[in-house]
Amino acid sequence: MTMANLRNSLSYLSLKELTSPSKHTLILFPFRSQIMSSTSRNSNPDQLCLHKMVHQVPGLDSKETNSIVQQTFDKYTSKNVKRNGKGIAIVWFRNDLRVLDNEALYKAWISSEMVLPVYCVDPRLFNATYNFGFPKTGALRAQFLMECLADLRKNLMNRGLNLLIQHGEPEEIIPSLAKSFGAHTVECMHKRKPVSVEAKCTVRGCIRVPTSLGPAPSVGDWGCVPSTEQLGLQSQKASLYVSRGMKFMGGESAAVGRDLLRVYKETRNGMLGPDYSTKFSPWLASGSLSPRYIYEEVKRYERERHANDSTYWVLFELIWRDYFRFISVKYGNSIFHLGGPRKLEYKWSQDQKLFESWRDGCTGYPLIDANMKELSATGFMSNRGRQIVCSFLVRDMGIDWRMGAEWFETLLLDYDPCSNYGNWTYGAGVGNDPREDRYFSIPKQAQTYDPEGEYAAYWLPELQALPKEKRNFPGKSYIEQVVPLKHGKMNSQTSQNTPLTGRRNNFRVNRR
Repeated sequence: MTMANLRNSLSYLSLKELTSPSKHTLILFPFRSQIMSSTSRNSNPDQLCLHKMVHQVPGLDSKETNSIVQQTFDKYTSKNVKRNGKGIAIVWFRNDLRVLDNEALYKAWISSEMVLPVYCVDPRLFNATYNFGFPKTGALRAQFLMECLADLRKNLMNRGLNLLIQHGEPEEIIPSLAKSFGAHTVECMHKRKPVSVEAKCTVRGCIRVPTSLGPAPSVGDWGCVPSTEQLGLQSQKASLYVSRGMKFMGGESAAVGRDLLRVYKETRNGMLGPDYSTKFSPWLASGSLSPRYIYEEVKRYERERHANDSTYWVLFELIWRDYFRFISVKYGNSIFHLGGPRKLEYKWSQDQKLFESWRDGCTGYPLIDANMKELSATGFMSNRGRQIVCSFLVRDMGIDWRMGAEWFETLLLDYDPCSNYGNWTYGAGVGNDPREDRYFSIPKQAQTYDPEGEYAAYWLPELQALPKEKRNFPGKSYIEQVVPLKHGKMNSQTSQNTPLTGRRNNFRVNRR
């Protein structure tokens, strides 16, 4: 991007795009979790998961992490890259917080004598959500983001650069820096407008980084990675202490270590523990991981071991992720509107008391409550859980889907606008999907995905003493249910084939 077009390009970006950029990137590594538990040595192993424990994700010590990072960087480094540019180029980091396979960083290095990496701590990221005034970025995601910045700075310094951290709006900061340093180019990851999507296409290979990215320009003060208090999140500081579930560590280095491809298909719909699904999403959303890197690692796995259903499903989920990005480009801001891309009008409720029971995990339905408590405690929820709680909010409660979407925007570590609002419009029946009544039967989901109630009892300790078959169907042993279900009765004998047909009780549909 030339300097002549920089300010126009920044002005062209809407406020929503600047504060919720939709271009994200991905990466893959072998990866373990470390368990920190208060369980006694004599505990019953069958009850282990029901005790207070934290799984640090990843669970590598610093020596192991540094070794894996070094091996990975060595594999994706080229000594043959030639530099032929002049002057200074600025790289504006947004949600591409990595060194590996970073096209903007590579192009800036090639076209200059010096590179100035910049990250702008935009205060708008920490304001309120648009419709309902929830915190736009909760404390857990803010902490994760700051860990990503600290790790990015460390990896840049290992390659001869640094990261300039500035506080303010980028449309003011970037042009000012460009003028001060006489920069001829500003590079950043940006959205491409796809003309068409081919059924079969070629995935470009990862960009190999040069051995050294230096020298760095002379800067008097590179700035500090802010604390959550400095971001105005003092009141949420207590939530940074994760007492159970998974504690994700931010940064490219933390992401380099997970290899669960062999059993991914079997675990992708799991709910409990650190080893169901790949858990890449928080690093994908921050751009600490590159999707092309994951693709190359999957293909390498298939060559060296064998292709299986798990490797297929990993790539399938990446394609689904891209699908929501294309949908967002095609339909623009309509993904944030009540009627969604299909411009449908439903008679939604905004009952605050009902919404708060869902938000706080106090609905009287253990599967819903456990998922919502996990989200509040860790900033993470399984893919299956997200579909279930979305269906319950919009189908059984009849609550405005945007309230759920904005609450997810507050809490999710892996929040990005395309996937979040794409999935919520899809689940609410206003997205790019002709099936309007996508209903998830709570009894059926509980029996299928938490048949012994381990997940429910882990997050709702008051259910631990109940027989396993009663934990998701506790009756009067648990709090009162706030609403009846549209379909199916909440008891342990509910059929696995609960009928999903029936009229829409609270929704009147008008097509504009």
